[in-house]
Amino acid sequence: MANDYRLRFAPSPTGPLHIGGARSALFNYLLAKKNGGTFLVRMEDTDLERSSKESEENIKDSLRWLGMDWNEGIDAGGDYGPYRQTERLPLYQEAVQKLLDEGKAYYCFCSEEELAGEKEEQLARGETPRYGGKCRSLSKEQQQALLDKGVKPVVRLRVPAGETVVIDDEVRGEVSFDTDGIGDFIIVKSDGIPVYNFAVVIDDHTMGISHVIRGEEHLSNTPRQIVIYDALGYEKPYFAHISLILGRDDAGKLTKMSKRHGSTSVVAYKEQGFLPEAIVNFLALLGWAPGGEQELFTLDELKQEFSLDRVSKSPAVFDLEKLKWINGMYIRNASGERLLGYGLPFLKKAGLVGEEPTAEEMIWAMRIIDALKNHISCFAELPEIIEKYRGEIGYSPEVLESLRECREDALIVVKTMKEKLEKSANISVDSYKKMLKEISKETGIKGRNLYHSLRVAKTGEEQGPDLDKLSIILGRDLMLKRLNAFLKMFQRMV
Repeated sequence: MANDYRLRFAPSPTGPLHIGGARSALFNYLLAKKNGGTFLVRMEDTDLERSSKESEENIKDSLRWLGMDWNEGIDAGGDYGPYRQTERLPLYQEAVQKLLDEGKAYYCFCSEEELAGEKEEQLARGETPRYGGKCRSLSKEQQQALLDKGVKPVVRLRVPAGETVVIDDEVRGEVSFDTDGIGDFIIVKSDGIPVYNFAVVIDDHTMGISHVIRGEEHLSNTPRQIVIYDALGYEKPYFAHISLILGRDDAGKLTKMSKRHGSTSVVAYKEQGFLPEAIVNFLALLGWAPGGEQELFTLDELKQEFSLDRVSKSPAVFDLEKLKWINGMYIRNASGERLLGYGLPFLKKAGLVGEEPTAEEMIWAMRIIDALKNHISCFAELPEIIEKYRGEIGYSPEVLESLRECREDALIVVKTMKEKLEKSANISVDSYKKMLKEISKETGIKGRNLYHSLRVAKTGEEQGPDLDKLSIILGRDLMLKRLNAFLKMFQRMV
């Protein structure tokens, strides 16, 4: 195997980029970049019925959004193209013909009904289903006679009997398979289209792929691919099969990640207002363990830190709360301009600003996002939290009890703030801060008695955004309304 690191991501464009696919792409990308190698992207589009241009564009857009730009492959070009399987059929045909000429593959004319019957009989005997080899010894004359009748054959690989296929997996260690359990499998369908296991070997070899990092579910494909590598005399790449991603259902049971556990595509998380660097950070930790206690990594840091020897065999658990925590941390540290870019679409959708926001609305949006950035885990929560603070509120007995010891101060503070708001036409963060200072100076009340009293009066809560920032969310009129309501209610109680 050459020392040059050449790794690839080769999805089937049959749907949006799945979280599991994104993690496989990331691990390939990181290993390539860490070692100064090449990361390429190609499309395995031989599933003609399910493949679509829309899915291909979604996958490419998602990879770019996550920051995984590729320097060879689809759209980027390179010396080993084309990079779509449907455009590489002559390469597959050449390889198939070589195997046929050398007697390492043969035409199979068995019908689907025959094969189904054979499989049923094997299962009834408790055997692992495999092709029985009926067409293995057909003479050239017999083959030609069937071809002349218009029977369209598949091509099967002649798998050596009684051998052991050993895979020295970079993650799972040594894994062995018995060729007698594989049987002569199909490498080209009757329509001339190669099956996945055959095409992927030709592609990886002709593109000089050095390492193949993919999901554990592909491990069962690997012995077939090894047999093909050997039949063609190709040098094999290093294989690394990373663990499954599991999700926890409503009963707490761990099962393979699916839609019942939440969103499964990258674009779905993008649409919920997750930041790309948060998703990359989260995906990196699904099965890979950094050397220290650090949990937040930039993409550049991951390129330096990543290694296959720290990738676990154990299944990774998709923890949505952990993803939200990571995303929240990135939101808190993002620039105001970037936060506005992510948050504005959600404010528009909720009708909180116009489709073409005015300058005043843009300023308000920037201020309100800044006020709430420490209290959201993704931008989809923005309208909900704004509505929470602007909607109807109540004063629970527990919250009111928290004012019992400072009830007299609370009344003074709330009355004084009400008077100041009535004299002010507009409220800003700065003007509100000034009011708080004035109230403290005029009344001699400060600390918890000042701030806690106002928070409870305005929100019915004991915790939340800073009071000066909360003033932007509520606005002058709503604050006055709530202070008046609080005073009527609280004066009766004391």
